[in-house]
Amino acid sequence: MPNIAAVLREEISRLSRKEIRSQVDATKKATAQHRRHIAALKRQVAQLERKVALLSRKVFDTPQAASGASTATRPRFVAKGLRSQRKRLGLSAADYGKLLGVSAQSIYNWERELASPRTEPASRLAALRGIGKRQAAERLKQLRSAKGPSRPKS
Repeated sequence: MPNIAAVLREEISRLSRKEIRSQVDATKKATAQHRRHIAALKRQVAQLERKVALLSRKVFDTPQAASGASTATRPRFVAKGLRSQRKRLGLSAADYGKLLGVSAQSIYNWERELASPRTEPASRLAALRGIGKRQAAERLKQLRSAKGPSRPKS
């Protein structure tokens, strides 16, 4: 015959395991639910970080001219680029200066980096970057005809 103490110990162990299992199951369910929630939050944070990065690139990479004329940045100026564009168009410094509304001496100084254009001429330079030889010749012709025939000085 089994010992009563041994039977009682086994029964207590069985009941305690059953009770612990019922308590642990609720904790396991809550833990799984919390982990799913944390994973969803992590995905949401990653998505928002991507959006912030994209928006910050758009804000910091776009020119400021869209936000207002008072905060407009000056176009980039490189003397070597000015020289190569003038040569590409086949224009003298005087003719190129007429296109921009400045003197030939200014063009000369800009090309040799003795001076740099102010904001207004720099923006006109940027506008001339996309024109070709024919367009430059047409603009010069229009400028010359607008001034009228030149008279010899007496």
